[in-house]
Amino acid sequence: MKTTVETRSRSARRQRRPRAVLPLLSGLLLLAGCSGDSPSALNPAGTGAARINGLWWLLFWISVVVFVEVMALLAWALVFRRGAARVRHGQPLRFVTIAGAAIPFVILVAVYGVGLRDLAALGAGPGRDALTVEVTGHKWWWEVRYPDASGATANEIHIPVGERVKVRLRTADVLHSFWVPQLMPKTDLIAGETRETWLEARKAGSYRGQCAEYCGTQHAHMAFLVVAQSRAEFDAWLARLDAPARAPRTDAERRGQQAFVQGTCAACHSIRGTGAQGRVGPDLSNVGSRWSIGAGAVPNDAGHLGGWIANSQTVKPGNAMPPQPVDAARLPDLIAYLRSLE
Repeated sequence: MKTTVETRSRSARRQRRPRAVLPLLSGLLLLAGCSGDSPSALNPAGTGAARINGLWWLLFWISVVVFVEVMALLAWALVFRRGAARVRHGQPLRFVTIAGAAIPFVILVAVYGVGLRDLAALGAGPGRDALTVEVTGHKWWWEVRYPDASGATANEIHIPVGERVKVRLRTADVLHSFWVPQLMPKTDLIAGETRETWLEARKAGSYRGQCAEYCGTQHAHMAFLVVAQSRAEFDAWLARLDAPARAPRTDAERRGQQAFVQGTCAACHSIRGTGAQGRVGPDLSNVGSRWSIGAGAVPNDAGHLGGWIANSQTVKPGNAMPPQPVDAARLPDLIAYLRSLE
């Protein structure tokens, strides 16, 4: 009998443990979202995100005031529910009219007016002479071109600080959504249409963007970086994008270039100034300086680059690049060449 009771007691304790763990896990998940590295619209670095941030906090504090008022009225009703206080005729109707109709109406009209003001400000694009960036969404990476440059880059957008930059958006396949939380709201990419938005960064830095529309298996690995830099630094970067890629300087880099141009890589990728002129995959003319491999899938270092070349499907399953038949003896040279392209 005693054994049965102990067994039931242990079983009950085991059932209570998950219930105690769930609130703890929920709290940890909430804290994880407070990381300073998280690209949050509540940490604005641009004019557009600042508008959204202001509207969010306005709605938040209105909600806090309403919640406190409701809780206070509930507490008052619970404490004085058996009191002998008499309510004069007309008081309930006056209270409901003012607190339940008039005040909410004023709040809603004010919030609606602020929303219209911010919507008009977000819709006002840059002037005709503004810098233009053309961004095309692919499964699953971003192609970035500048009309004044012959080259292209991938998953990285450079802009000058303090200037509004027009962004023309297209999709090459399915629906995508262009979003830089710290700079601007989302803009959907719709097949057959050219959408426009704009970016403006108040200070230099790197701001992570993300596809915000589920677009397939690797939707989560379709990130990009907006790099805001001084006008002089931006002009120098744009000049490099318009020039041939860096020529090999070592024997290993020369062998790597030969392996790239003569192998299967050149069928899909291009490198300015070489015989590689493929248009299926990203332009690799400056791949060595990019922040990541596979649109945020892995860091851009020699080890991950080698794994990506050999079989990118183990890194980002479902992407359009098949395993490459690169000889193991030539792989280090190919890695050295690609990492030299900055």
